[in-house]
Amino acid sequence: MMQKICLTTRSRMFPVFVFSLGTLLCVGVASAQAPSSAALDKVLSQMDAAAAKFHSAQANFQWDQFERVVSSTDTQTGVIYFLRSGASTRMAADIQKYDDQPAKKIIVFMDGVLKFYQPQIDQMTVIHAGNKQDQFESYLALGFGGSGSDLKKNWNIAYQGMETIDGVQTAKLDLVSKIASDRNNVSHITIWVDPTRAISLKQIMYEPSGDSRTAYYRNIEYNKKISNSVFKIKTDSKTQVVEK
Repeated sequence: MMQKICLTTRSRMFPVFVFSLGTLLCVGVASAQAPSSAALDKVLSQMDAAAAKFHSAQANFQWDQFERVVSSTDTQTGVIYFLRSGASTRMAADIQKYDDQPAKKIIVFMDGVLKFYQPQIDQMTVIHAGNKQDQFESYLALGFGGSGSDLKKNWNIAYQGMETIDGVQTAKLDLVSKIASDRNNVSHITIWVDPTRAISLKQIMYEPSGDSRTAYYRNIEYNKKISNSVFKIKTDSKTQVVEK
């Protein structure tokens, strides 16, 4: 039986991206044939070519978390960074505002460890991917350097046409996990991806509860130098560390 590492925090203040990644740590990988069409095959082939050229990306983000029960949406904004070195992917997110109010938080994933730091309370939450690091990184790259082959491996894909977002032609793809148990956490994910760069401009993650998480990525800088400093979190001996 595959061990699952899950982040169970459901606080409305907890960043949507951290909870999403924690959820994705519960997801396994299956191998099967994906539904095929000429248009979808073309998009996935473009993504394969683009993924081979992908080295880095930086973007401004907006993460909207909608909770159906209270009919409320929380919004977080900031800057996100992706850096690929060989087969390894690093990610850092600098959350700067929560519902238009200053709310500094930092998320870093590298070397199989996800760290979430809240400076206001000087607390670091640490999640270890363990032997699921490759699987974790495949989900992390969903829309940022991910290949079409990876999508076919892990998801049933429905091609929903081309749409223009912020002046960019994107392919709208709806993804359903090939593992039935995973759909208890995430019903499906819709991504709007620029297949020529393997970069997603918009993503919506749908839960069976009716909750959803929408991510927008704008002002994207592609394959430009990113300082290693963005992947370092400054703490001291007084920082409270919580292991998940």
